Amino acid sequence: MSFFSDKALKELDEIKKRYPTRRAAALPALYVAQKEFGWLSPEAIDAVARHLTLPPAVVKGTATFYSMYKHRQVGRHLIQVCTNVSCMIFGAENLLGLLEEKYGVTPGGTSPDGRFSLVIMECIGACDKAPAMLVDEDFHSDLTRNGIINILESYK
Repeated sequence: MSFFSDKALKELDEIKKRYPTRRAAALPALYVAQKEFGWLSPEAIDAVARHLTLPPAVVKGTATFYSMYKHRQVGRHLIQVCTNVSCMIFGAENLLGLLEEKYGVTPGGTSPDGRFSLVIMECIGACDKAPAMLVDEDFHSDLTRNGIINILESYK
């Protein structure tokens, strides 16, 4: 029996066909594993290595090099708030306070109900729309206290 669902296995097989080497396929394959399980457990990393017939150390090295991969369980929704200069000038720090106050989530943590995890991002490339954040893969900008509450209420 496979560690991955049939759907994930199909995605992994398609990835192997698209890339010239198994090592080149590691990044998108890790993304499939993270999408499947919500994070990259040691077992998920080993399963990717087996599927790509790569040494586990190579896959783990790839996974730990990039910040886009999560190495511990996260909430159902991942909030990534930019705290670079533009976003801080336009109130990102106040928004972090709101997230702790209203949802009980602090940077690097998960809300008590498991709904949200919060990660501080150095920059998400939206200085002209500051402050900005990602929730899962959805981009949100020009954030205000009321706006962030409205946005997060749509993520159950």
